[in-house]
Amino acid sequence: CIWCNEMCLHRGCSIARCVQATREYGAGAGSGVKMEGVGLCANNKQKQNQMLPNKMRGEFTRNQRKDSECLSEAPDLEFEYSDADNWAVELSELYSYTEGPEFLLNRKCFEEDFHTHMPDQKWTELDSVQHRAHAMRLLDGLDVIGRERRLKVARAILYMTQGTFGKCSSELEVQHWMRYNVFLLLDVGAFTALVELLNMEIDNSAACSSAVRKPAISLADSTDLRVLLNIMYLMLETIQREEPTDSSEWRTIRETFKSELGSPLYNNETVSVMLFGMVTKFCSGHAPHFPMKKVLLLLWKTILFTLGGFEELQCSKVSKRAALGLPQLPEDSICVVRSMRAASPPASASDLIEQQQRRARREQKALIKQDNLDAFNEKDPYKADDTREDEEENDDNDNSLEAEPFPLERDEVMPPPIPHPPTERVCFPKGLPWAPKVREKDIENFLESSRSKFIGYTLGNDTDTVVGLPRPIHESIKTLKQHKYVSIAEVQIAKEEEYEKTPLSGGEEELELCATELLYQGILPSLPQYMIALLKILLAAAPTSKAKTDSINILADVLPEEMPTTVLQSMKLGVDVNRHKEIIVKAISAILNFEDVCPDNCLTLIIILHFTLYTYTSFLNDVYLFGSISALDFPHCVVHELPELTAESLEAGDNNQFCWRNLFSCINLLRILNKLTKWKHSRTMMLVVFKSAPILKRALKVKQAMMQLYVLKLLKVQTKYLGRQWRKSNMKTMSAIYQKVRHRLNDDWAYGNDLDARPWDFQAEECALRANIERFNSRRYDKNQSNPEFLPVDNCLQSVLGERIDLPEDFQMNYDLWLEREVFSKPISWEELLQ
Repeated sequence: CIWCNEMCLHRGCSIARCVQATREYGAGAGSGVKMEGVGLCANNKQKQNQMLPNKMRGEFTRNQRKDSECLSEAPDLEFEYSDADNWAVELSELYSYTEGPEFLLNRKCFEEDFHTHMPDQKWTELDSVQHRAHAMRLLDGLDVIGRERRLKVARAILYMTQGTFGKCSSELEVQHWMRYNVFLLLDVGAFTALVELLNMEIDNSAACSSAVRKPAISLADSTDLRVLLNIMYLMLETIQREEPTDSSEWRTIRETFKSELGSPLYNNETVSVMLFGMVTKFCSGHAPHFPMKKVLLLLWKTILFTLGGFEELQCSKVSKRAALGLPQLPEDSICVVRSMRAASPPASASDLIEQQQRRARREQKALIKQDNLDAFNEKDPYKADDTREDEEENDDNDNSLEAEPFPLERDEVMPPPIPHPPTERVCFPKGLPWAPKVREKDIENFLESSRSKFIGYTLGNDTDTVVGLPRPIHESIKTLKQHKYVSIAEVQIAKEEEYEKTPLSGGEEELELCATELLYQGILPSLPQYMIALLKILLAAAPTSKAKTDSINILADVLPEEMPTTVLQSMKLGVDVNRHKEIIVKAISAILNFEDVCPDNCLTLIIILHFTLYTYTSFLNDVYLFGSISALDFPHCVVHELPELTAESLEAGDNNQFCWRNLFSCINLLRILNKLTKWKHSRTMMLVVFKSAPILKRALKVKQAMMQLYVLKLLKVQTKYLGRQWRKSNMKTMSAIYQKVRHRLNDDWAYGNDLDARPWDFQAEECALRANIERFNSRRYDKNQSNPEFLPVDNCLQSVLGERIDLPEDFQMNYDLWLEREVFSKPISWEELLQ
């Protein structure tokens, strides 16, 4: 802190508030600003505390970090992007805090049934044979007709999947018994029985009609569904986590379950398709009591387990490229991103004002006589910074990636340097992180322009003939071919074009019935409806400063039957509601990252993702806030005694650097936007039309390398359309793009002189793309609607006449009339017929 002469990076400390108050209230006010600024901050905090009884979680401050609070001095976020968070966090996010009392209810149901058959014994003391016998007994209890009895047995099974925590003394012991019980239940066939019960609850019309008529839906309306979804999620989340200590039997069970989960074994459809159907039924308003957070989490983990994560994707890419005869990948994208370091965040508005004031002071100093200026510079301790400041004068209004430190007056004394403990220096690789790539189309365009310029003729798609071209052009072509990259998608598109050109001689394509194909075949008939439903829920869960009148209620599985009556209960419910929405956004963003569920018409998706990203970047506090109460998270809450919660402890929150799930969601949204707009000129123009550049630049305030990389990618594709003035005033952002984003040789992204800087017709390009996708789906998957012109014809007269044709009854009854009308009454020229 420039006033306290201390260093503290904790976002909620008084030093950070001191710096914030100084920047807001103390521009040029001297040493008295410190007390005034701190007093203002203290007064504001007192006013907030006085207003707390009437505020929910989203309306009061919990470790709020403002944009101008030492962002440039903050360290990089220690965030490592992966398929999901650690096991304990993923388990805790399944439950809302209002479900806390149900843990003891599950334990009571299990112990009543257990002690009925095995009195005076403990579950942890039984052998494997007794464990298996009791698990089979519980499965038999699921087949009873009575709903209450069936619910008690389901709660007992849920207690088993929760690790029988009543006899455990630590969280590690709970996790150990969770794995043992889950593999035991899976081995006896519990998951199949749960899927059948879930199908029965989905088709329960009485529960759906009752929920539709209710004015307010709470947790009690979805009890049966929540219990079943909890069991299935805990089983799936536990099984997919592979441990080195797993036995060979467990590994075999895992692989068998993985293949069954991705196959249409349940009612001729996969579990993923069944869960997608629950999402559309919920959004249509026919089943408002569905616990949508649990459904989306289970859907995400089902797709992740059956299709695999990033490691499986990388292995699949390597094997597929080897099978197609393509060269190996130049690098692993995830590994490269993990080795990158984040850039400094953009300058805030206060920093820009300070830059203008500093330039104004320099203009005044220019009027001083030269000898006085030299004398001043000799005593000025900041003389070394003058050249840097002169260079920055060219970057006027640069909201760049390097924020200026808070300036001191020139006549102040430099404070003594702060001693820092010696730290280990981290070495980062020098040079550009990515190998450049060139497409075949880029080489063709370069040769076409060179031939038309130097020779005056073109050769079409010929990339080998260089006769008549200058020597430098030969070297350029050689360099381009050295970095030529052919993707698997380009090979697949070329094959599809061949099938379209030669439908008869091309033969039929052999489909590899892998998990990806089975999932795509299952969701293809209703893919637009699934996508619309997911986007509706995403919009309802996006953070916003204004109250929304949502057409769907996504809080049905978090609101209790009785609303809170005290300030503490209101604050706790506010934290729970915001946490609930964040988890929903996290699950949907992860589902949309799988390309199988991306729609063919992406206009609506781009608009909604743009809005969601805007709301997240407008509320950058959501990235840094950790909206959870760790004492109430599972399994901590069932092993340890709960501390006494107070309004002050809820307001203080946890001392975490950032919120993992919110940062995960932001990166996923950016990844989806990159997928949708890559090499799509019309979609890139949609980002320009919706003015996404300021929103993306605001997202650069988050000091995380992977998030900044995808933001810079989206900025790079727009740069050529943003104008010369934008590029001039954002030169440091342009430099960051050059340093961090992969280079495409011949890509004139920084100047806008290439062929893509042309007028655009969004509707025509999207219609052409949709037509190609529909032809692909019809040819590959719609076997019933084949083109009759391409069907084989029987030219043998005997086989045609000998074919038996079943005639309808009405034709047989009126056969005489038909003969008279169609045969006898019409003259026949037998000579012409014989000829």
